[in-house]
Amino acid sequence: MFDIFSSFSLNLLMFLAAVLFIAGYVRGFAGFGAGMIFMPVATTVMMPSTAAAAFLFIDGVVALPLVIRALRLCDWSTVLPAAAGAVISVHFGAWLLANSDILMLRWTIFVIVIGLLMLLISGWRYHGRATWPVSLGVGTVAGVLGGVSQVSGPPVVAFWLSSAREPAIVRANLIVFFALASVGTFVAYILNGFFTLQVFHLLIVAIPVYALAIYAGSNGFSKANPALYRKLAYVLIALAALTSMPALDPLFR
Repeated sequence: MFDIFSSFSLNLLMFLAAVLFIAGYVRGFAGFGAGMIFMPVATTVMMPSTAAAAFLFIDGVVALPLVIRALRLCDWSTVLPAAAGAVISVHFGAWLLANSDILMLRWTIFVIVIGLLMLLISGWRYHGRATWPVSLGVGTVAGVLGGVSQVSGPPVVAFWLSSAREPAIVRANLIVFFALASVGTFVAYILNGFFTLQVFHLLIVAIPVYALAIYAGSNGFSKANPALYRKLAYVLIALAALTSMPALDPLFR
C-alpha cells in the first residue's frame, strides 16, 4: 500500500475514514466544523503539516459544489469584509504564534471561544446592522485566532448566528467565508512545501469518503428542522473550545 499507510493497521484506516465521514457530514450540513473534528484525530497519527495540507485540499475540492450553491444565498455585504479581515489578520496570528507564549495564547483562545458560546446560549442577539466595519472586525478576530491555532470559526459563527437571518443564509455565509479565507492558506502551504507526495497519496483514499459525506450532509440539511442547525452550531463551537484547551492535550494530541 502507499508509503503513508505502511505502518497503519486496517482498523486504524477504517477509524480515520469514519472520522473523516463524520467531519464531512457535519461540513455538508452546517457549512463548517469539519476541521474541528478531523484535525485533532489525524494529527495523532501523522505529521500535522501532512494532515492539514491533505484536509485543506480535500475540503477545497470536494466542497466546491457547496460553495457554488452558497454564492447565490450568501450576504456579500457582510461576507466580503469578514473574509478580507481574516486573510489579512491571519498573518498577525501567525506572528503571535511564533513570538508569544503558546500556552498563554491557547488559554486565551479557549476563554474567547467559551465566552462566545455562553453569549449565544444566553439568548443574546446582535440587533445592529452588519455594516462592513463590524464584519471586518469580526473577520479580523477570526483571522488572528486562525493564525494562532486554526480555530477561526467561532467568531464568525457567533456573529451570524446572533442575527435574525434564517439558517440557510447563515450556512451560505459560512461556506463562502471559509472558501475565500482558505485562499491565503493555500498560498502559504504551497510556499512552505506542505503539498507533498504523501498528501496526494492520502487524497486518493480520502476524497471519495469525504465527497459521499458532504452529499449526505447537504441532503440532511435540506430536510432538517431549522432549529437543529443552531443546536449543532453550538455543539461545534464547544468542540472547538475543547480541542483548543491545553488541559485536554493528552486526549487530543
